[in-house]
Amino acid sequence: MTFQPFDILGRDRPSRWLVTCDHATNAVPEWVGGGSLGICAADMERHIAYDVGAAGLTRALAESLGAPAILSTFSRLVIDPNRGEDDPTLLMKLYDGTIIPANRHAGPDELGRRLEACYRPYHAAYADLAARRPDTVICAVHSFTPRLNGRASRPWEVGVLYSHLDDRLALPLIDRLRAEGYVTGDNEPYSGHLDGDAIDRHALRHGRPNVLIEVRNDLIRDAAGQTLWAARLAPILEEVLAASGL
Repeated sequence: MTFQPFDILGRDRPSRWLVTCDHATNAVPEWVGGGSLGICAADMERHIAYDVGAAGLTRALAESLGAPAILSTFSRLVIDPNRGEDDPTLLMKLYDGTIIPANRHAGPDELGRRLEACYRPYHAAYADLAARRPDTVICAVHSFTPRLNGRASRPWEVGVLYSHLDDRLALPLIDRLRAEGYVTGDNEPYSGHLDGDAIDRHALRHGRPNVLIEVRNDLIRDAAGQTLWAARLAPILEEVLAASGL
């Protein structure tokens, strides 16, 4: 059976929004290390392998918005679809203190195999969905760990990430979330621009309005949290987009 590196939900839904989840799962294809990256089960359940809770939030948010969604079906440790093809962190060998044995000695041939089987088909499907209508707006859904090993706790409930090249939706979204009382990071806990990442590739280069939302993963670990945050975010996203005039 051919490996399918993405899931698409609601392809024919009418909304302008396209909801994406680059790090939806911790799954490892059988053809990579027999389905194992050589790290323990506990590490595969951590943020290093996928964005915990993000897939459920993506599904719930896309349904609330009446929007299509695309989700990856492979772990970010197999290959990271939210990096450019020339990014040195595309295939991680060490992440938050964990060595990834299946990647430790992976060379150009293995990288090329994973690009062809996972990364490029995912981005081709993403590009097709984004081009389904001329006024597409992209909402990328991610989650972040409350604390990296050896680092301070992260206080934010939600972060809005954006590029300096396009903050048209992000800045009013930050203001709106803060007005609701949510502890909201402005390009926290990460910077929002990385050359070649998914937003750069599918939004910035095409002039498409976009936001990237990171929710702290302890808030969306279960279905109840995912449903709650989708219900919080959907009307705010719709309001901010409508007010923007974009």
